[in-house]
Amino acid sequence: MSAIAIRGLSKTYGRDDSAAAVSDLSLDIAPNQFVTLLGPSGCGKTTTLRLIAGFMAPDAGTIHVGERLLSSPGHVVPPEERAMGMVFQNYAVWPHKTVYENVAFGLKLRRLAAVDTTARVTSALELVNLSGYERRLPNELSGGQQQRVALARSLVVEPQILLLDEPLSNLDAKLRERMRSELKQLQRRTGITFVYVTHDQAEALALSDRIAVMHEGRLQQFGSPQDVYRKPATRVVADFMGIINLIPGKVIEFREGKFAVIALQNGSTYEVAVETAVAPDSMIELAVRPEDIRLAPLKPEAKNKARIADRTFLGNVMEYVVSLDDGTPLRVQANPRDEFAVGEAVEVIFDTMHAAVFDIGAGGGSGSRT
Repeated sequence: MSAIAIRGLSKTYGRDDSAAAVSDLSLDIAPNQFVTLLGPSGCGKTTTLRLIAGFMAPDAGTIHVGERLLSSPGHVVPPEERAMGMVFQNYAVWPHKTVYENVAFGLKLRRLAAVDTTARVTSALELVNLSGYERRLPNELSGGQQQRVALARSLVVEPQILLLDEPLSNLDAKLRERMRSELKQLQRRTGITFVYVTHDQAEALALSDRIAVMHEGRLQQFGSPQDVYRKPATRVVADFMGIINLIPGKVIEFREGKFAVIALQNGSTYEVAVETAVAPDSMIELAVRPEDIRLAPLKPEAKNKARIADRTFLGNVMEYVVSLDDGTPLRVQANPRDEFAVGEAVEVIFDTMHAAVFDIGAGGGSGSRT
């Protein structure tokens, strides 16, 4: 199975180049991987998927699958000749056709023999756990079952690549979680390359081998779920991937071995590992996730004194809002058994081994991870 190579891909709607939906995107998608395009609405992820599918031509750049050029500004291979399947957000199943007829539709267009059609439809329905539903109409199925019909219809034509455009967004939370698990297992069983679009960070983390985080048409980071969450390349990624505390500070020293000594506004100092050199006296933000902050009973020698402003019981965690003595607010997720009362004075302890540092610079905090 071939890899997808995207080079310098750009697409602009209308005449305003500043409103590019996708801008100079380069991405390598390895065979047999589950890759997610992740970002907020309007970031260019669905446009990228439609460009890969061949539904539109790029203004610049190329898309190759293996050695084959599929898209360039003057050359677009039609979708039906790309050996790709597509699953849409709204299922797009025909209400007047049975499950069998929906799944078999693509094979009939290819004039496959009836016996081969039956065998492949049966196999596809087994893959998505819909054996025995062949004669049902879509209105006799749940939303999750209709989505599985759409999956089977795409899989039955044996695509090399399956493109999925927010296929779970119309399902309720419980069903969405169950379908996430089924999708991941399906990709592992078939070995097909999945390219998946979502704005849901939890969905991307749960499903993906690799995540491409996009913002305003540009790629911000491409990496494993662990790297994107734990080692965000930019402040935009850190802020988008779950909850993050961004604490103002200043670099007071840079040491060999890529360690920066930073001082927070309340005067407490920390040594933090950084990817690149940072200049002393530069203004930074220390990025710390809520689970990487610990609360403890206040001691006189405490480095960071704070007070509990609010707390919310979430079952597996207790989420606190605390205010440092310099007024900086923080969100903290702690074991629900370690209870602190609203108004109680506490010590805040940062795990800086899992922190990131972002240079604020002239852009007011939009700089890249250091």
